[in-house]
Amino acid sequence: MGRLICVGLGPGDPDLMSVKAHRLVSGARHVAFFRKKGRMGQARRIVDGMLLPEAVEYPMDYPVTTEIPFTDPEYNRLLSAFYDGWAERLAALCVMQDVIVLCEGDPFFYGSFMHLYTRLKDRIAVEVVPGITGMSGCWTATGLPVTWGDDVLTVAMATLPEEDLTARIGQTDALVVMKIGRNLPKLARALQAAGKYDDAWLVTHGTMANQTVQKLSEISGEVPYFSIVVVHGQGRRP
Repeated sequence: MGRLICVGLGPGDPDLMSVKAHRLVSGARHVAFFRKKGRMGQARRIVDGMLLPEAVEYPMDYPVTTEIPFTDPEYNRLLSAFYDGWAERLAALCVMQDVIVLCEGDPFFYGSFMHLYTRLKDRIAVEVVPGITGMSGCWTATGLPVTWGDDVLTVAMATLPEEDLTARIGQTDALVVMKIGRNLPKLARALQAAGKYDDAWLVTHGTMANQTVQKLSEISGEVPYFSIVVVHGQGRRP
Protein backbone atom coordinates (compact mmCIF):
# COMPACT_ATOMS: atom_id res chain seq x y z
CA MET A 1 0.00 0.00 0.00
CA GLY A 2 1.30 3.42 -0.96
CA ARG A 3 0.52 6.75 0.64
CA LEU A 4 -1.33 9.86 -0.42
CA ILE A 5 0.87 12.80 0.52
CA CYS A 6 -0.42 16.36 0.21
CA VAL A 7 2.39 18.87 0.03
CA GLY A 8 1.83 22.50 1.02
CA LEU A 9 3.83 24.58 -1.46
CA GLY A 10 3.66 27.92 0.31
CA PRO A 11 2.38 31.28 -0.99
CA GLY A 12 3.84 31.12 -4.50
CA ASP A 13 7.58 31.77 -4.46
CA PRO A 14 9.24 28.33 -4.92
CA ASP A 15 12.02 29.43 -2.54
CA LEU A 16 9.44 29.55 0.26
CA MET A 17 8.70 25.82 0.08
CA SER A 18 9.90 23.75 3.02
CA VAL A 19 12.88 21.45 2.58
CA LYS A 20 10.57 18.47 3.09
CA ALA A 21 8.11 19.71 0.47
CA HIS A 22 10.88 20.23 -2.08
CA ARG A 23 12.32 16.79 -1.42
CA LEU A 24 8.96 15.08 -1.89
CA VAL A 25 8.06 17.04 -5.03
CA SER A 26 11.41 16.61 -6.74
CA GLY A 27 11.33 12.84 -6.14
CA ALA A 28 7.66 12.25 -6.95
CA ARG A 29 6.69 9.76 -9.66
CA HIS A 30 2.93 10.37 -9.45
CA VAL A 31 1.69 13.94 -9.01
CA ALA A 32 -1.90 15.22 -8.78
CA PHE A 33 -2.99 18.85 -8.65
CA PHE A 34 -6.14 20.96 -8.83
CA ARG A 35 -6.71 23.42 -11.64
CA LYS A 36 -9.34 25.24 -13.62
CA LYS A 37 -9.92 23.42 -16.88
CA GLY A 38 -7.67 24.76 -19.60
CA ARG A 39 -5.26 26.38 -17.14
CA MET A 40 -1.90 25.18 -15.85
CA GLY A 41 -2.98 25.60 -12.24
CA GLN A 42 -1.22 27.68 -9.60
CA ALA A 43 0.14 24.70 -7.64
CA ARG A 44 1.55 23.12 -10.80
CA ARG A 45 3.09 26.43 -11.84
CA ILE A 46 4.96 26.72 -8.53
CA VAL A 47 6.74 23.40 -9.10
CA ASP A 48 7.41 23.89 -12.81
CA GLY A 49 10.89 22.56 -13.56
CA MET A 50 11.11 20.54 -10.32
CA LEU A 51 9.36 17.33 -11.38
CA LEU A 52 11.12 14.24 -12.65
CA PRO A 53 10.91 13.86 -16.46
CA GLU A 54 9.16 10.50 -15.98
CA ALA A 55 6.64 11.78 -13.41
CA VAL A 56 3.03 10.94 -14.27
CA GLU A 57 0.72 13.93 -13.81
CA TYR A 58 -2.97 13.86 -12.87
CA PRO A 59 -4.67 17.25 -13.40
CA MET A 60 -7.86 17.46 -11.35
CA ASP A 61 -10.04 19.88 -13.32
CA TYR A 62 -12.71 21.60 -11.24
CA PRO A 63 -16.17 21.07 -12.77
CA VAL A 64 -17.16 24.60 -11.73
CA THR A 65 -15.39 27.64 -10.27
CA THR A 66 -17.21 30.97 -10.62
CA GLU A 67 -19.69 30.04 -13.35
CA ILE A 68 -22.57 29.68 -10.88
CA PRO A 69 -22.97 31.07 -7.33
CA PHE A 70 -21.65 28.82 -4.57
CA THR A 71 -25.05 29.22 -2.89
CA ASP A 72 -26.67 27.35 -5.80
CA PRO A 73 -27.36 23.68 -4.79
CA GLU A 74 -25.95 22.62 -8.15
CA TYR A 75 -22.56 24.06 -7.14
CA ASN A 76 -22.30 21.74 -4.14
CA ARG A 77 -23.64 18.79 -6.12
CA LEU A 78 -21.04 19.17 -8.86
CA LEU A 79 -18.14 19.63 -6.45
CA SER A 80 -19.25 16.77 -4.22
CA ALA A 81 -19.31 14.40 -7.19
CA PHE A 82 -15.93 15.73 -8.30
CA TYR A 83 -14.31 15.05 -4.91
CA ASP A 84 -16.00 11.64 -4.63
CA GLY A 85 -14.67 10.63 -8.03
CA TRP A 86 -11.11 11.77 -7.40
CA ALA A 87 -11.09 10.17 -3.93
CA GLU A 88 -11.84 6.82 -5.56
CA ARG A 89 -9.27 7.32 -8.28
CA LEU A 90 -6.50 8.37 -5.89
CA ALA A 91 -7.29 5.50 -3.51
CA ALA A 92 -6.85 3.09 -6.42
CA LEU A 93 -3.56 4.71 -7.45
CA CYS A 94 -2.22 4.45 -3.90
CA VAL A 95 -2.63 0.67 -3.83
CA MET A 96 0.81 0.25 -5.36
CA GLN A 97 2.66 3.58 -5.00
CA ASP A 98 2.85 6.95 -3.28
CA VAL A 99 0.95 9.81 -4.90
CA ILE A 100 1.85 13.44 -4.23
CA VAL A 101 -0.96 16.02 -4.26
CA LEU A 102 0.18 19.61 -4.75
CA CYS A 103 -1.51 22.38 -2.77
CA GLU A 104 -0.61 26.07 -2.77
CA GLY A 105 -0.37 27.64 0.67
CA ASP A 106 -1.19 25.27 3.52
CA PRO A 107 -3.46 22.28 2.73
CA PHE A 108 -5.54 22.65 5.89
CA PHE A 109 -6.10 26.40 5.47
CA TYR A 110 -9.02 26.69 3.02
CA GLY A 111 -7.29 24.19 0.72
CA SER A 112 -9.23 22.00 -1.72
CA PHE A 113 -7.34 18.95 -0.49
CA MET A 114 -9.26 18.89 2.80
CA HIS A 115 -12.29 17.60 0.88
CA LEU A 116 -10.25 14.62 -0.32
CA TYR A 117 -8.70 14.19 3.12
CA THR A 118 -12.03 13.75 4.88
CA ARG A 119 -13.07 11.17 2.28
CA LEU A 120 -9.84 9.16 2.44
CA LYS A 121 -8.23 9.50 5.88
CA ASP A 122 -9.93 6.38 7.26
CA ARG A 123 -9.38 4.29 4.13
CA ILE A 124 -5.74 4.77 3.13
CA ALA A 125 -2.52 6.22 4.54
CA VAL A 126 -2.69 10.00 4.16
CA GLU A 127 0.02 12.47 5.12
CA VAL A 128 -0.06 16.27 5.02
CA VAL A 129 2.98 18.54 4.79
CA PRO A 130 2.14 22.07 6.04
CA GLY A 131 3.15 25.17 4.13
CA ILE A 132 3.47 28.92 4.62
CA THR A 133 0.03 30.46 4.07
CA GLY A 134 -0.68 32.93 1.31
CA MET A 135 -1.81 35.53 3.84
CA SER A 136 1.56 35.34 5.62
CA GLY A 137 3.33 36.04 2.35
CA CYS A 138 0.97 38.94 1.65
CA TRP A 139 1.21 40.75 4.98
CA THR A 140 4.99 40.38 4.87
CA ALA A 141 4.92 41.99 1.41
CA THR A 142 3.39 45.14 2.93
CA GLY A 143 6.52 45.63 5.05
CA LEU A 144 4.49 46.10 8.23
CA PRO A 145 3.76 43.76 11.18
CA VAL A 146 0.18 42.54 11.01
CA THR A 147 -0.32 42.13 14.78
CA TRP A 148 1.12 43.70 17.92
CA GLY A 149 0.78 42.70 21.57
CA ASP A 150 -2.77 41.54 22.23
CA ASP A 151 -4.21 42.29 18.78
CA VAL A 152 -6.93 39.93 17.60
CA LEU A 153 -6.53 38.81 13.99
CA THR A 154 -9.64 37.92 11.98
CA VAL A 155 -9.57 36.04 8.68
CA ALA A 156 -12.74 36.59 6.64
CA MET A 157 -13.96 35.72 3.15
CA ALA A 158 -15.19 38.53 0.88
CA THR A 159 -17.92 36.10 -0.20
CA LEU A 160 -19.71 36.67 3.13
CA PRO A 161 -22.88 38.80 3.15
CA GLU A 162 -22.07 42.50 3.44
CA GLU A 163 -23.71 42.83 6.86
CA ASP A 164 -21.60 39.97 8.25
CA LEU A 165 -18.42 41.40 6.73
CA THR A 166 -19.07 44.81 8.27
CA ALA A 167 -19.69 43.32 11.71
CA ARG A 168 -16.58 41.15 11.69
CA ILE A 169 -14.37 43.96 10.40
CA GLY A 170 -15.64 46.29 13.10
CA GLN A 171 -14.96 43.79 15.89
CA THR A 172 -11.31 42.98 15.13
CA ASP A 173 -7.92 44.66 15.52
CA ALA A 174 -6.13 43.16 12.52
CA LEU A 175 -7.77 41.75 9.42
CA VAL A 176 -7.12 39.48 6.45
CA VAL A 177 -9.80 39.16 3.76
CA MET A 178 -9.53 36.49 1.08
CA LYS A 179 -11.46 35.55 -2.10
CA ILE A 180 -11.78 39.12 -3.38
CA GLY A 181 -12.41 39.28 -7.15
CA ARG A 182 -15.91 40.49 -8.01
CA ASN A 183 -16.61 40.93 -4.27
CA LEU A 184 -14.38 44.02 -4.07
CA PRO A 185 -17.17 46.66 -4.17
CA LYS A 186 -19.02 44.88 -1.35
CA LEU A 187 -15.82 44.58 0.69
CA ALA A 188 -14.98 48.25 0.14
CA ARG A 189 -18.41 49.30 1.45
CA ALA A 190 -17.99 47.07 4.52
CA LEU A 191 -14.55 48.49 5.27
CA GLN A 192 -15.88 52.04 4.92
CA ALA A 193 -18.80 51.29 7.23
CA ALA A 194 -16.39 49.86 9.82
CA GLY A 195 -14.03 52.86 9.50
CA LYS A 196 -11.07 50.83 8.20
CA TYR A 197 -11.09 51.49 4.47
CA ASP A 198 -8.19 53.97 4.50
CA ASP A 199 -6.01 51.50 6.44
CA ALA A 200 -6.54 48.57 4.06
CA TRP A 201 -3.89 47.19 1.70
CA LEU A 202 -4.48 44.99 -1.34
CA VAL A 203 -1.83 42.42 -2.31
CA THR A 204 -2.12 40.44 -5.54
CA HIS A 205 0.05 37.45 -6.51
CA GLY A 206 1.82 37.62 -3.15
CA THR A 207 5.54 36.59 -3.17
CA MET A 208 5.48 35.95 -6.94
CA ALA A 209 7.29 37.84 -9.70
CA ASN A 210 4.12 39.79 -10.63
CA GLN A 211 3.26 40.75 -7.05
CA THR A 212 1.56 44.11 -6.48
CA VAL A 213 1.13 45.91 -3.13
CA GLN A 214 -1.16 48.96 -2.98
CA LYS A 215 -3.43 50.83 -0.62
CA LEU A 216 -6.95 49.63 -1.35
CA SER A 217 -8.10 53.24 -1.73
CA GLU A 218 -5.83 53.53 -4.81
CA ILE A 219 -7.44 50.58 -6.62
CA SER A 220 -9.93 50.96 -9.44
CA GLY A 221 -11.39 48.24 -11.63
CA GLU A 222 -11.33 44.49 -11.12
CA VAL A 223 -8.81 42.51 -9.06
CA PRO A 224 -7.95 38.78 -9.10
CA TYR A 225 -10.08 36.42 -7.01
CA PHE A 226 -7.03 35.29 -5.08
CA SER A 227 -6.00 38.76 -3.99
CA ILE A 228 -5.75 39.41 -0.26
CA VAL A 229 -6.71 42.53 1.72
CA VAL A 230 -4.76 43.28 4.91
CA VAL A 231 -5.53 45.71 7.71
CA HIS A 232 -2.72 45.90 10.26
CA GLY A 233 -3.28 45.90 14.00
CA GLN A 234 -2.02 48.80 16.10
CA GLY A 235 -1.87 47.12 19.50
CA ARG A 236 0.29 47.16 22.58
CA ARG A 237 4.05 47.54 22.15
CA PRO A 238 6.95 48.45 24.50
